[in-house]
Amino acid sequence: MSDPTSTGLFDPLFSTDAMRAIFSDRTRLQRMLDFEAALARAEARAGVIPDSAISAIESGCRAELFDLEALARAVGLAGNSAIPMVKALTALVAKSDPEAGRYVHWGATSQDAMDTGLVLQIRDALAIFERDLESLCGVLARLTEDHKATPLAGRTWLQQAPPVTLGLKAAGWLSASERHRARLHELRSRVLVVQLGGAAGTLAALGEHGLQVAENLAEDLHLALPDLPWHSHRDRVAETATTLGLLVGTLGKIARDVSLLMQTEVGEAFEPAEAGKGGSSTMPHKRNPVGCAAVLSAAIRVPALVSVMLAAMVQEHERGMGNWHAEWETLPEICRLASGALAQIHHMLGGLEVDPARMRRNLELTRGLVLAEAVTMALARHIGRMPAHHLIQQASRQATEQARHLREVLSDEPQVTAHLSADELQRLFDPANYTGLAEAFAERALAARADALAHGSGESG
Repeated sequence: MSDPTSTGLFDPLFSTDAMRAIFSDRTRLQRMLDFEAALARAEARAGVIPDSAISAIESGCRAELFDLEALARAVGLAGNSAIPMVKALTALVAKSDPEAGRYVHWGATSQDAMDTGLVLQIRDALAIFERDLESLCGVLARLTEDHKATPLAGRTWLQQAPPVTLGLKAAGWLSASERHRARLHELRSRVLVVQLGGAAGTLAALGEHGLQVAENLAEDLHLALPDLPWHSHRDRVAETATTLGLLVGTLGKIARDVSLLMQTEVGEAFEPAEAGKGGSSTMPHKRNPVGCAAVLSAAIRVPALVSVMLAAMVQEHERGMGNWHAEWETLPEICRLASGALAQIHHMLGGLEVDPARMRRNLELTRGLVLAEAVTMALARHIGRMPAHHLIQQASRQATEQARHLREVLSDEPQVTAHLSADELQRLFDPANYTGLAEAFAERALAARADALAHGSGESG
């Protein structure tokens, strides 16, 4: 607690300094204090408390004036962080202005301070996620453009399938990431709202001035004013969690793909080489996908944390008991893990080492079998699909048993040579000629991104 932003042993692997700072104890406290200062200003504007109280209350709303260790101990007894904070703030304000001390936290409840403080933290976090995700999309767009025609083996069920292109694979990553950009943008209007409801969500303590105070508070904090307080309706924070869960899922998919491409037997793409990265304590030759491992760790941990946020939505009447409390550490942890995964993926793809020659060699590993579909479709135009499928299936089995190239086997088959010339077979067995619409799909993903950028933060397609 002495240094709430200090670096833990694993923090650089799983999170970022910026996100840890947003969800540090000191910042959490400061955002609640920001609420208290804004509340005083809002109530003074509405004539609820005297203007003279504002200065003393504002002066006390600085986190560095509080003893975090003492506050933490008090939280253990009080049950939440706002109760001891308000008590300490009141004493601090009253010390300099006894009259102003009477008006600290006037008409509000603990959850008002904690929820609005959390929303302010979420706003800061969303700004970082949006910035970093936009930067990642730029990296993905360049990868898509640079490799839209670079063939490599498609893989289904971890087995080689017909060729795709690296650009198409990157376009899939890009398209999903653009959808997450749109989700984060759309999230703002629903989540970035003030919380002010008082004891039971009626603002009875503020009388006829309640709605005006709420409007003033929202304006002061640059948040939206919801139609009513939302103490026990947690869809807003749950949506934040689920949106980040979706993002981490995509980042995990990218990490899985890259780690598989890095396998010794594949060796088609690699995380950037750096001193001290990816080594082994015993095997000098190792180049481990440590960035992928960090992202995949987040992809394992975040879904369980998201489930906590969803389970916590079921709250009792006007104020939850235990379920609201379950959110306090869970959502910050989701944000920290998501930020770390995003940073790892950005760094990894920004320096991704690609080996097109190895990709081409790997396409030849099956001696032409990955292009069996191409030959089948060409032959089917002459003898029908099912006869062509049966013939090529038998030829593929023969090629495997005899360790021969499928093209050689088919060149000895009269039913094939009667319809397909040697030149035609040669063309059919060039992987670059059977990537279908891979390049066109990559172009579509790039065009969708360009359209989204032209029309704001949302994703277009």
